[in-house]
Amino acid sequence: MNLEKTVIGIEFGSTRIKAVMLDEEYKPVASGSFDWENKFEGGYWTYSQEEIFKGIQDCYKELKKDVKDKFGFTLTTTGAIGISGMMHGYLVFDKDGNQMEEFRTWRNTTTGEAAEKLSGLFGFNIPQRWSVAHLYQAMLNGEGTVQKIDRITTLAGFIHFKLSGEHVMGIGEASGMFPIDSTVMDYDEGMIQIFDGLAAEMGMPWKMRDIFPKAVMAGAYAGKLTVEGAAFLDPEGDLQAGIPLAPCEGDAGTGMVATNSVRVRTGNVSAGTSDFAMLVTDKKLGVHREIDMVTTPDGNPVAMVHCNNCTSDINAWVGLFDEFAEYFGVKIDKNDLYTKLFQKALEGAKDCGGLMNYNYFSGEGVTNLDEGRPVFARMQNCDFSLANFMRVQLMSSLATLKIGLDILVGEEGVTVDKLYGHGGFFKTPVVGQKMLSAAIAAPVSVMETAGEGGPYGMALLCAYMLDKDGMNLADFLDNKVFAGAPSETIMADEDDVEGFAKFLEGYKSGLEIEKAAIKTLQ
Repeated sequence: MNLEKTVIGIEFGSTRIKAVMLDEEYKPVASGSFDWENKFEGGYWTYSQEEIFKGIQDCYKELKKDVKDKFGFTLTTTGAIGISGMMHGYLVFDKDGNQMEEFRTWRNTTTGEAAEKLSGLFGFNIPQRWSVAHLYQAMLNGEGTVQKIDRITTLAGFIHFKLSGEHVMGIGEASGMFPIDSTVMDYDEGMIQIFDGLAAEMGMPWKMRDIFPKAVMAGAYAGKLTVEGAAFLDPEGDLQAGIPLAPCEGDAGTGMVATNSVRVRTGNVSAGTSDFAMLVTDKKLGVHREIDMVTTPDGNPVAMVHCNNCTSDINAWVGLFDEFAEYFGVKIDKNDLYTKLFQKALEGAKDCGGLMNYNYFSGEGVTNLDEGRPVFARMQNCDFSLANFMRVQLMSSLATLKIGLDILVGEEGVTVDKLYGHGGFFKTPVVGQKMLSAAIAAPVSVMETAGEGGPYGMALLCAYMLDKDGMNLADFLDNKVFAGAPSETIMADEDDVEGFAKFLEGYKSGLEIEKAAIKTLQ
């Protein structure tokens, strides 16, 4: 294997950092990972800088070991490296490069005032998790560090800068920081002027373009691995400097690439710790609080329904079942436990048999909740079985997403020719697909490579930078990567669709339970 023909994508997910290496045929040949979890500290969901650094270094070290074990040589170079990560959030640095506040992730719902004011001024929905909302809220809060900001970025942008010294990112990632004008493939100038006016009124010494990263298109070169960057990523000293870096991207964009969903009228649903649907559209949509307008990595507008909560509650319950088994001296492989419990859900009543669940570990913008409390409830005459319990866990993890999608399809008339699923929710064959298909009343496809997820998509963006040969991103993916790629498409039965619709009616009317839990459980 020629290392200079390989590419490496590394993605900072919510619960795992993962690296994937592709060969010259765009096939995954090696990987590494690092498990982590966010912490709620000082009123914010965050990851410490120490853990960010340890995570990527351990992840890369595992990738390097995998290469050594499989191929017998040491990883010293590659054709390109790309970083992706959880979009949005707040990471700010002073002129000396010092991080001034703890990383505030996408999961925080502490920017309601800023998001509402900016949405009104821009005539464009600014969700609470967007970087500009975090920045403006910090300004409204009178935080002393805002005056000293030299650079604001995302987690992927932070690591890209650490590796290359370049304050730049892919346009898809940038679209989760500040609105993009897809006619010029750059930040929206009119909205910049509005925001600069606000900053001037509040005495800020900077303008928006002074501190935000430069947004570039997929396929552009975004710097090279510096000597310091190589030593940071590989403290063992084997990795060589000078490797090209692709523009860093957000997990939404890499998910679109990994599922070949960047062309207009395609879409994908990513379901893991959070879940979101991305529908590539060719028309201007109305302003909806529940809908983000972001872009593909090559700048096409995307309607995005983003939900902060998906599998965290499922993971918690699976952990409880695992603890129960261990208490009786039974050791069960965690992957087998997930598989069996997911499969059990298929045996449950189509409407969950009188069980209800709210999986809100944190606030949820689509249902207008600033906080969350996981709540499981049931009718006294319900069918309280394991099958129904697991089914309500899976269906509740998709319910909020369905509420947002109904706005896109019902009110805006957005149509999709292909919808792909990817992420941990779809790891067990058939089950996740069938549940999502029941929710949206449409077929759902999953590719063989969908389990590779974001890091695979980021690696493909690296490959596109090297091998695009004048093609746009959609044609590159169709013709060079996914031509003939196997996938499985599932359409839920009619009674599954009807059962989900009935469940959703109860879910929406029962949101008062969740609101009461937030109010009373302090």
